[in-house]
Amino acid sequence: MSDQADSVGPEVDAEDFAAILATTRDYIRTVVMPREREIADADAVPDDIRAGLAEMGMFGYAIPQQWGGLGLDLTQDVELAMEFGYTSLAMRSLFGTNNGIAGQVLVNFGTDEQKAEWLERIASGEVIASFALTEDGAGSNPAGLATRAVRDGDDWVIDGTKRFITNAPVADLFVVFARTRPADAGGPGIAVFLVPADAAGVTVGPKDRKMGQEGAPTSEVDFSGVRVPASSLVGGDEDAGYRAAMTSLARGRVHIAAVAVGSARRALDESLAHAATTTQGGTAVGDFQLVQAMIADQQVGVMAGQALVREVAAKYVSGEDRRIAPSVAKLFCTEMAGKVADLAVQIHGGTGYMRGVVVERIYRDIRLLRLYEGTSEIQRLIIGGGLMRGATREATAR
Repeated sequence: MSDQADSVGPEVDAEDFAAILATTRDYIRTVVMPREREIADADAVPDDIRAGLAEMGMFGYAIPQQWGGLGLDLTQDVELAMEFGYTSLAMRSLFGTNNGIAGQVLVNFGTDEQKAEWLERIASGEVIASFALTEDGAGSNPAGLATRAVRDGDDWVIDGTKRFITNAPVADLFVVFARTRPADAGGPGIAVFLVPADAAGVTVGPKDRKMGQEGAPTSEVDFSGVRVPASSLVGGDEDAGYRAAMTSLARGRVHIAAVAVGSARRALDESLAHAATTTQGGTAVGDFQLVQAMIADQQVGVMAGQALVREVAAKYVSGEDRRIAPSVAKLFCTEMAGKVADLAVQIHGGTGYMRGVVVERIYRDIRLLRLYEGTSEIQRLIIGGGLMRGATREATAR
């Protein structure tokens, strides 16, 4: 599969990117982190933080410069993502779909007219794009889509219901996946449509009440007889949908892996701070060898994850591996982050179970990382199946 935005290399050189990374880190540490509890309690990212992120170019950092973005490639994306993961994941979620699974569909599969209409507004943050793929019977595997799109003259009419759609309550544009025919020899029959959120027949349900990630809204979206013009068909190609989904999800998996590393790093740092300043029986918690062993395991996970996402991002950009390696990164890093967060709660003891304590929030927030953009089980199937198909081909060729 191809990814035009990454195949041409980064549009920002190392020196300029270092400045972008430093600015991002400073903004997160000095502006966002002090307001993490405010974000969680209000279940929303404050408008001034959103405005600041837009001014920094965060809504379009992975969109090419010709469309108003910064033009960062995936090797640069993961460095930013590790910073994003260090704070409330609601911040990243706000602009994540613009740069990732929704925006990349347009970047790589949209027509020139579609790019001209939407990408600059997406990159500026004027438009929030939402990736409407998941349904009751289709999520990690899009082949089970039930949402239908039927051609009617010069229009398409879309009917179906999507679930757990990130940013749906605040979205201006839905990137909607729908089946136009049963799967056949010509392809899976899945197309992608650009549907404005205010189109007649689009109904966004109430915000889901989730275990964590307060401030990152998701909801159900119903499409009932939604009529869109033929120009809304992404790429003007009915069979582009499945390729668009797989390409966007593979790239997104590397990004999510990096976010997980950032969250794990924060959990480790919080554990270290707690262990160094909290005493039991007059002894610092961090002086106990069993606590040091837990901290050691956290550090091993963080360093391994960091190295892995950097290697996988490089392989993705070079085109060496855009299928198995992204799944490896997402599987390892999201599972690792869950273990690191669990250890962080353990190190904090009863304090770590209390609302308002950072590691308690992290513990809840990162649980979702093992579910969206492909569950851990789907990643194992992709990895194992891909390796076996390769081995079978080699054996047959001998």
